[in-house]
Amino acid sequence: MNDLGQPPRRILVIRHGALGDFVLSTGPFRAIRSHHLADHITLLTTSPFKELAETSGLFNDVWIDSRPSAFAPWKWFALRRQLRDGHFQRVYDLQTSERSGFYFRLFPTPKPEWSGIASGASHRHTNPRRTSMHTLERQREQLEVAGIAYVPPPNLDWVAGDLAKFPLQKPYAVLVPGGSAHRPEKRWPAGHFADLAGRLLAAGLRPVVLGTGSEQALGQQIAGSGGLDLTGQTSLGDIAELARGATIAVGNDTGPMHMAAAVGCRSIVLFSDASDPALCAPRGDHVLVIQVPTLGDLSVDEVARPALAGRGQ
Repeated sequence: MNDLGQPPRRILVIRHGALGDFVLSTGPFRAIRSHHLADHITLLTTSPFKELAETSGLFNDVWIDSRPSAFAPWKWFALRRQLRDGHFQRVYDLQTSERSGFYFRLFPTPKPEWSGIASGASHRHTNPRRTSMHTLERQREQLEVAGIAYVPPPNLDWVAGDLAKFPLQKPYAVLVPGGSAHRPEKRWPAGHFADLAGRLLAAGLRPVVLGTGSEQALGQQIAGSGGLDLTGQTSLGDIAELARGATIAVGNDTGPMHMAAAVGCRSIVLFSDASDPALCAPRGDHVLVIQVPTLGDLSVDEVARPALAGRGQ
């Protein structure tokens, strides 16, 4: 029972997205929990974020969305049954995609209260400029329509990792040279990262390279003989913990840089014209965004100068 003696309301939050998108939604997650302190909140997400969501303490349940294809009608029926059996009274669609909007149609009539952009939603975000807004502003305005006045900034203070397994030496700098394999135009050249790693090492900062297992060759190239290559070895909790202890993080427009920014690490994020930082960049007084039309044209000097600021370089 809540403070009014009523049974807890059942609330559903939908958020799939890439890692950066998920991190940007941690503020809205907190706002929704604060607005529904006594209610039962379920998050519908994808498997990479299950542990992150469960350890946050912001959700009573975390459901994995298999995101069925059009050629798997039996999976759509199972999803519809699951959503209907949830007896949700309000839904916050933070994904606001064509797919998540279609989920509105899977609920029986009368529909639950719905915060999102689906046609017929009770708390519909109708701002025609929403697609040109940064994710943070867009979601804040969407939640304001639903009666939530304050949305805090992204925060990962509950996320922890075990760094004892790594041969870390402070001070160190985190480098994130990877990103979407199918978007090479969003990557600063590996040779430039290797040059930067050498300059960091010469200034007394050991470069620590993060990335996926498929980026190990890249990590070895950049870390060289003096750095530490941790590609393929870190959990999401480890990434957050490494960023907390780093002097600086430098990387492409990719999820781990959002984590670094969210834990307060001084961060330099590199953008080409392939993506718009006005829509999706990490935010904060400690975040520097450098954007050039083509990342191959961004010199090492232009990145090393702010990265080494205050270290006599």
